[in-house]
Amino acid sequence: MTNLLYIGNNINNAKSNLSSIQVLGKKLEAEGYHLRYASSYTNKLLRLFDMAWSCIKNAQWADAVLIDTYSTQNFYYALVCSQICRIFRVSYIPILHGGNLPERLKHNRKLSKLIFNHSHINVSPSKYLKFEFEQLGYSNIECIPNTIQIENYPVIMKNFDNIRLLWVRSFSEIYNPKMAIYVLKRLKENGCDAQLCMVGPDADGSLATAKQLAKKWQIDVTFTGKLDKKNWIRLSENYNLFINTTNFDNLPISVIEAMALGFPIVSTNVGGLPYLISDKIDGLLVDKNDIEAMTKAIISVVNSSKLAHQLSKHARETAEQYDWEQIKHKWFSVFATL
Repeated sequence: MTNLLYIGNNINNAKSNLSSIQVLGKKLEAEGYHLRYASSYTNKLLRLFDMAWSCIKNAQWADAVLIDTYSTQNFYYALVCSQICRIFRVSYIPILHGGNLPERLKHNRKLSKLIFNHSHINVSPSKYLKFEFEQLGYSNIECIPNTIQIENYPVIMKNFDNIRLLWVRSFSEIYNPKMAIYVLKRLKENGCDAQLCMVGPDADGSLATAKQLAKKWQIDVTFTGKLDKKNWIRLSENYNLFINTTNFDNLPISVIEAMALGFPIVSTNVGGLPYLISDKIDGLLVDKNDIEAMTKAIISVVNSSKLAHQLSKHARETAEQYDWEQIKHKWFSVFATL
């Protein structure tokens, strides 16, 4: 069976949600693949060293190296590990996660080519990044979406006697959690009976900022902190609308999960979101940071049971396409080419 070294953020602490390496890695192991991982170090320099050393010491063992690739500083982890793989003649497969990767391609052309032109194949979880890479001249892109186990997501019928918003993401500036607070404030100014629950760990101090805003305007927001999947799914039964406020995005698993749960979704129209959500069919899309538009979209769902039912039904149908039993065969096909 294929031996795989998986390079990525294998950290599981109070400041992080489950990452791709922890989700996809377990699924591949369950299918019989042999995996080793790097890195679980929180210190960035130690993490980089551990990733690099893992690539060197496993060069003879690994049939391929999977490399989670982001647009921020973690881009350089992918750069270092990919070049080590080239030196030791090991096939490597970047998995493209950063919603802002197209900007990285434009601003760091030479470094990007070093990574992506020499890979066995580049795997994009979204049609959005596949399109953007191809527009910039890369042809070796395979789209394999993020995946869920659909049976873990029961659809609970929702009533709309009031507005109960759910937001699930890391508290990070790029995910714009402040927008959720602004939207709640605007809903209340419009006379709506509305509440908001925000689930997720604090990544960069944005949680404190969100709490300060809620306190400043004296509006009641529930902040749960980090919850494991079972607990936030159980919590979700108390809410009837899911909002996504990000400024940059790729194919967020939290939105796919909300769709699987049958939530009407109101999201910003950024990155990979319009490739996941068809506006007015399985969700509503608004411009990023457009508080007024998101407020109106939420009210339109609450005021129309027909629209709410349609969005919920189609969202679930869309999410079913991301079930592991369907997606896993795409991975099998990639590994068969090694």
